[in-house]
Amino acid sequence: MLTITLPDGAKREFPGPVSGAELAAAIGPGLAKAALAIKFDGKVRDLATVMTTDAKVEIVTRTHPDALDLIRHDAAHVMAEAVQELFPGTQITFGPATENGYYYDFHRAQPFSPEDFAAIEQRMKEIVDRDEKITREVVSRDEAVRRFKALGESFKAEWVASIPADEEISLYHQGKWFDLCTGPHLPSTGKLGKAFKIMKVAGAYWRGDANNPQLQRVYGTAWADEKQLSAYLHQLEEAEKRDHRRLGREMDLFHQQEEAVGSIFWHPRGWRLYRKLESYIRRRLEQNGYEEVKTPQILDRSFWEKSGHWEKFREAMFVIDDDEDNTKQLALKPMNCPGHVQIFRQGLKSYRDLPIRLAEFGACHRNEPSGALHGIMRVRAFTQDDAHIFCTEDQIVDETKAFCDFLLSVYKDFGFEDVKVKFSDRPEKRAGSDAIWDKAEEALKTATTAAGLDYTLNPGEGAFYGPKLEFVLRDTIGRDWQCGTLQCDFVLPERLDATYIGEDGQKHRPVMLHRAIFGSLERFVGILIEHHAGKFPLWLAPTQAVVCSIVSDCNPYAEAIVAKLRAAGLVAEFDGRNEKINYKVREHSLAKIPIIIAVGKRDEEAGTVAVRRLGEEGQKTLPLAEAIALLAEEARSPLDRS
Repeated sequence: MLTITLPDGAKREFPGPVSGAELAAAIGPGLAKAALAIKFDGKVRDLATVMTTDAKVEIVTRTHPDALDLIRHDAAHVMAEAVQELFPGTQITFGPATENGYYYDFHRAQPFSPEDFAAIEQRMKEIVDRDEKITREVVSRDEAVRRFKALGESFKAEWVASIPADEEISLYHQGKWFDLCTGPHLPSTGKLGKAFKIMKVAGAYWRGDANNPQLQRVYGTAWADEKQLSAYLHQLEEAEKRDHRRLGREMDLFHQQEEAVGSIFWHPRGWRLYRKLESYIRRRLEQNGYEEVKTPQILDRSFWEKSGHWEKFREAMFVIDDDEDNTKQLALKPMNCPGHVQIFRQGLKSYRDLPIRLAEFGACHRNEPSGALHGIMRVRAFTQDDAHIFCTEDQIVDETKAFCDFLLSVYKDFGFEDVKVKFSDRPEKRAGSDAIWDKAEEALKTATTAAGLDYTLNPGEGAFYGPKLEFVLRDTIGRDWQCGTLQCDFVLPERLDATYIGEDGQKHRPVMLHRAIFGSLERFVGILIEHHAGKFPLWLAPTQAVVCSIVSDCNPYAEAIVAKLRAAGLVAEFDGRNEKINYKVREHSLAKIPIIIAVGKRDEEAGTVAVRRLGEEGQKTLPLAEAIALLAEEARSPLDRS
């Protein structure tokens, strides 16, 4: 007998091997109809897969966490079939699922245009209606090459020919169309549904090499149902309105230009916003027992080799030749941690000195590919709110708990209360022995649990020197942003010879906790702009109020109001231009100034002001002293409130 155990612990027995489809049917007709695939041994597999041994099995339906990847992969195949039906002679290459959809790379003489999208979508829906059965076939490498050559698919034939002869080759058929694929896939195209949309087309190169033929990459999105698709498209519309690059121009915060690719020109208003973040987190660091340091921007290559960064990050480092014969090289620092170890190493440290918490607003440089740069979200020159905690193994739990409380309170002050935690374990490329990694991973997991945090696993995404926690913020339109990190490192203290004297009088290696809250200040500014759509709470706004005179005779009164607002601690500006008041209000509203104060002769005579708030209709007239007191209280930092 074969025993299948279901997620709820229920067991089903079968006299012999059983397929996923048969299992679903045995449970009930409703599940048989809803089933898309099965999952066992941690892998999603075709519904037709036959189980020959006892197993714990999940039936994957549209509500299963793994369903979207399956749907998106199939959407890519259905799109490829539609394209080849509509545009004969088009060659296919590869089409994976992505975070929010899928893409497929095609080779075609004539470029695709947005006008083609509707026709492709319509043909995809017809393929869904045809409910073509999807089946897997295993063939030899040479047979696969022969079939693709017969179809004129030179790219696929070339790829398959490069696969070792003894490796299993699987083809997936849907109707008369087929493609090379490892799967898994839905049982038929009808199971895909119609919650998909073609989004855009971009260029790509065969095998990612610019020396190879250029391909056309068609992107799409696919979801479990129309409701999810509509929500995603709405999110994209909102994201476009909130794009920090556009708002940065409208609010006069910053700009970027070709002569400084990957760097930022901060304007006065933008730099005020940046400094508010820096001042806020600096005060929080002092409250939490951190000492601020500053380390060099440029360090010798030998130092980076010793730390391990040269091997792991050389391609992302800016390197400088230090002499005429190029025998000595320096590198701009891509991160701050090795420098902090050097400060720790100065002078003898005792276990009584630990933990030592060193913080730095570290200016870093990384040679990001030009295609990966994105506004101020991903740049080549940035500043990390970086810190490193040197502690004993016994202090890991307490330091982790304290940091997590610190981090969550910071996010709350900036309007982020939905925070998820991911645990990233050892990557393929790493330093240190498996025993060290076992110890580091266990220590960090124990500390995270002790901190009362739930987490999901993020396999293989740890730093090269240790496992890490990633803190993911959800913004007001439902997007996730990975910002803060905490990494548990037993490796760098060993490589850079950091020690302290223990209670036993002997030398010991400290544990090094790498941690950041904002991540990079530049990126966090961008996230804040998009989260708030530029409409910052008053305490955070780079310009909190603009005082506009209605007639030039009121300019002295308006300027006096600005002086009083500034004396009360607000960032206020004066607009005495010879323009109509409605024009001024529109302009400052576009720049997302939260408070616009308009004053005319009657206000001057009565000692009042007309206060207009961004996003609200109308205005409210208040006595000047009352208005200033109200705004001064509202503009206080969360750190100054009781």
